This record gives sequence, structure tokens and C-alpha cells, in this order.
Amino acid sequence: MEEVDVEPVVTNISGIRPGKRMGFAWGPGDILVYETQNKASGPTGSGCAFIHVVRKDEDIYSPILRKLFNESHHIFVGLQTIKDDLPSKSKKPQFVSISRNYRSVIRACMEELQQAAVSANDTDMATQYGNQVSILLAIELIWNLCEVLFIDAAPAGSLLLHLLDWVRLHKSDVDEKAKGVLQSDSPAEHRDYWDVVLSYVLQGRLEDTRKMLMKQAMLQPAAKGMYKLMDSLLSKMPFYNPGGTQTLTEFDVKWRNWHEEVDRYLKDNSFASNQHLEVICKILLGDEDVLLEHKELLSTWYYFLITRLLYCHPTVKPTELHYYAQSSMMMFLDSGVPEPLDSILLAAFEFDIHQVIKDCSIALNNWWFVAHLTDLLDHCKLLQSHNLHFGSNLREFLLLEYASGLFTHHSLWQCAVDYFDHCPEFGRVYLELQIERVPLDTERKALKVLRICEERQMSEQVRSICKIMAMRAVRNNRLGSALSWSIRAKDAAFATLISERFLQDYCAKGTFSDLDLIDNLGSTMLLSDRLTFLGKYREFHKLYGEKCFSDAAKLLLSLMTAKIAPQSFWMTLLTDALPLLEQKEVIFSAEQTYELMYCLEELTSSLITAASGSGRPMQEEDVEVTKVEMLRLALARNLASAIVKEGTMQT
Repeated sequence: MEEVDVEPVVTNISGIRPGKRMGFAWGPGDILVYETQNKASGPTGSGCAFIHVVRKDEDIYSPILRKLFNESHHIFVGLQTIKDDLPSKSKKPQFVSISRNYRSVIRACMEELQQAAVSANDTDMATQYGNQVSILLAIELIWNLCEVLFIDAAPAGSLLLHLLDWVRLHKSDVDEKAKGVLQSDSPAEHRDYWDVVLSYVLQGRLEDTRKMLMKQAMLQPAAKGMYKLMDSLLSKMPFYNPGGTQTLTEFDVKWRNWHEEVDRYLKDNSFASNQHLEVICKILLGDEDVLLEHKELLSTWYYFLITRLLYCHPTVKPTELHYYAQSSMMMFLDSGVPEPLDSILLAAFEFDIHQVIKDCSIALNNWWFVAHLTDLLDHCKLLQSHNLHFGSNLREFLLLEYASGLFTHHSLWQCAVDYFDHCPEFGRVYLELQIERVPLDTERKALKVLRICEERQMSEQVRSICKIMAMRAVRNNRLGSALSWSIRAKDAAFATLISERFLQDYCAKGTFSDLDLIDNLGSTMLLSDRLTFLGKYREFHKLYGEKCFSDAAKLLLSLMTAKIAPQSFWMTLLTDALPLLEQKEVIFSAEQTYELMYCLEELTSSLITAASGSGRPMQEEDVEVTKVEMLRLALARNLASAIVKEGTMQT
């Protein structure tokens, strides 16, 4: 897009109090506008500052339009699966089908909005729905024309037939009017009768015209011959058949002969006695003055253009369209100023694709239309020559803008991920930036975001999400969840911290929480030494509970001798060894008992050092001293029993 070197329009924001300044805070989908205070002005009076939220895309918050975004997302993803190596001819029907799918989604939303507008009790809501319908009508009108001219790319002959269908689809009010006429007691005398007849002629619906004229002929027996002649002329008008054997040249000759016949009857004054039939005859000849006299029925310059082509240039070539479009707009609007929609349609008739996209980007209130249309046109190889100065091509730029807007919505952000995935140059960078802004309101949503990051190997974002969720779980005292998130993040330091909390809880309560998680740590316990100890210590308790005393004793001893257990926890481990030392059967061998004694003495010396460092010597009544004495006694007894047992076994 080019820069516009003009002064920006000043927009007054109501609600900002006189004499106040404004500050701005830019977000991904909106702007915060707030009052500020000049420090030099000193304290202000009472009253809080006003904060305004200015959203740049309100449409994503509409429940009905959200369906448009969701449905078009599926079509977009399907379009990306079409292989580039297929021949262009085989891909063209697929592209036309996809284009029609997009338009059907637009029409479905439009119908739902129309129903909502009718049933709305609130006037403001009805007006809002009506405005959205108008925008979608314009979008579908532009898209349909682009489909005809760029995607389907119909040649001369077929081109006019497609343009006629385009006008008939978007100018359907004549059918409503015809319904009212036909349901009346006397259709031929209805006040809208001739408007319907002329509208049918202007749209090239000559069979419908003939049926309506028959009703008038029955009321005027004297003019029956005149109506029969008109019926003959209408029935003879040739229409090109793309699937037939007739060539375009042969059709052109046949059409010119018919045109000359109509002209001859007009000059012979065959219809001079009937004003309405004479007007129809002049329209069939493409009389521009007569066409312009019926602006109310034509309503738009592009409707006038298609009618003019139908009755003057039925074999128009795509390369000639721009000339007729420009002249038709000038003739129809006269000195009037064209609307943005007029400029967009004219650019399409001039085959200036990039001007269409640029004007739509300026005129429309969101990026949905330009992003999807540009993507489709790019797949049709119609935008290959246009790159932007700052790296990304036009398709990618528009998709990135559209997807960034979706990321501000609480649910549509999931659709945006696929758009970023199909932007090869900057898509991943944008996704990494935007995914970090998704609020992790619930654990379920966090898991969704995490899965997206893991599938795309975004390791930094995975760690960030897991840390956030782990910290939140710790604050809520949900240690199991916190440990699970820290393991998923492969964060050894945080896993160590949470393992310490588990051990502290065990010391305080005498039981472990979240046993299912600890019992199924598996190889993940190797993430940190403390986590390894936590897993192994829980394993010791399981062995003890299952009365596998020998295995439990070996594991307990290994936790201390291998320095896996923190020394601060040795007293707990030695205390856990007491029941094993007091068993009738000798569990610890003499060598194992010596190792336990060594650990106890090492622990005792560290306790003495710590006590002297704090200036408080260990007292006899200290609990720790009592435990030490009990352990020494139990170890001495076990050592004696072990020596006797081992000596007996040797003899």
C-alpha cells in the first residue's frame, strides 16, 4: 500500500473533559484512550479520569459474523491443500467452486443478519444489523464480479452471460414486485405492471417478459397483432450458447440480423400506437437515451452497463470491458461523485486487481474480505508480480493482518493459528508473538495453547506457558498440578522447588499428596536430583507397605550413600530405618549397618556445627538428640545381630 501524504483527519472523542490531555496505549486489537494530567498544573479537582476502549474490529464480536469467520476458515484451509504442481486447467474448476463456497457463507450470514434485524426489539441493534447486511451485500457483489472476471475468466460470448447472472443475482427486487403484480386480481392493470415488464427486459429475461405481455394482450384484443409481433421479436433474440456448435462469429451474424429486424420495425412505426411497446423496442436496440430515462429501474451504473452490453455489444471481449464500464459510469452518474463501491467495481472492470484490493482495504471495516480474496487470487497465479517493499508479498501481508485481529478474540484465535501457518515468511514470527498474548484463563485453554506450541516445536513458548501455569498452581497450593507443568516445561530448577514443597508437606503431615502423579513419574524423575529423590522415596514407602523389607532397606541406604537425598532429610530417612532395625529378622547386613552409622555420625557432626554456629549448644532434651540416641542404640543392636547371623552362616 502506498503512503498518503495528507494531513490526518481530526477525530473528536466525546467524553474527554475540556482542558485535559489524552494518552494512548496500543494493544493488538484495540486502543486505550485515557485522560492524562500535566504535573506542572498541580493537583486537580475531584473526579476520576475517563478511559475509552477503541476497537479497530468490532465485527469479530458479533455472534452471527463469527460464523462467517469460522466457516471461511475451513474453506481457507481446504484451499491450501490444492497442489501447485497440478495443471492450471484442472485447478480452475476447483478455484471457482471454492469461490462459490466463500460466497455461500457470505449469503448465509447475510440472511441470518436480515432475520435478526427484523426480529430485533432494540432500534440501535436493528440499525447495526442493517449496516452489516449492507456491507456483506457489497462484499458479495464485489467477490462475485471478481469470480467472473478473474477466477472463471470467461471469454467473449460467455462473459456477457456470466455478467447477466451477476446482475440478476444482485438485483432481485423485481421478483418481489412481480410477485405482488401476479397475485393481484388484475395483473395487467396493476400500477407496477409495466415497471416489472421493463425490468425483465433490462435484465434480459425475455421469456418472463413474454409471459407478462400475454396478460396485457388478452385485455386489448384490438392490439393483439402488435403484441404478437413483439412476442415474435423477443422469442427470436439470439443468446450465445457456450456448449453448442455455433461459433462466436456465427452468433454475431445472427444477432446482427435480429437487431436489424427490430430496427426496421421501429422505423416502420409498427409500435407507434403503443408507447410501452415502443419503449421496449428501443431498449432492444440499446437506445442509451431511453435506458437513461429508466434510471430508477436500473438503479446503478453497472446494471446500466450490462443492459447496454446485452443489447449493443453481446460479444464484448474482456479487454474491451474497461472502455464500456468507464463510459457507462460517466453517463449514468452524470456529474455525480462515485461512491467507494463504484470505484472498486470500475477497477475490477479495468482488470486492476491490486487497485480493487487497495480500495477494499480502505473502504471495508475489517481484513476478512481482502485477505481471503487475495489468497484465492494468489492461488490462481494472478498476483505473482506484486511484492511489498518490506519483504512479505501482498497475500501474506493481508493474511497476517487478518489473523492478528482474530487473535484478540477469546475463541477465534484458534482459527488464526492456521492462517499464520500458511504464511511462510513471517507467519511463525507472528504466531510466536501473538500466542504469548493469549490469556490462559483456564487449564483447558492452557493445554490448547500448549498443544499448538508443541506441534510447531515452539520450545520457548512451551516453557513460558508451563512456567506460568506452574506458578499459578503453586500459588493455589496445587502442588501436583505445579509439578506436572514444571515437568512438561523440563524446568529442573522449578521441579526441584516443588519437590522440596512436597517433602516439606510430608514432614509436616506424614503423608504424600498427589500419589498418582508421584507413583507414575517414570523417567521424568531424572529431570532433577530432588525430583529423583522424591520418586525414589515414594518407591521406598511402597516397598515397605508391600513388606519387601530387604529391597526397601537397600533403596533407603542408597538414597543417603549416593547423596541423592538432601542431608536435611537424612534424619527423616534414618528415622524411617528404625522400624526395619527393630524387626525380629535382620534386614540390614553388618556392612549396611556400618554405612548407616557413618551417615548418622556425619549428620550429627553437621548438627553440632550448625548449633555452635548459631551460638546455641545442643541440649540433652533436644528432640534431635533423642532421635540420635535411639538410632545409635538400634544400630548397635542390629550390628550385633547381623554379626552373629553372618558368623553363623559362615560356619
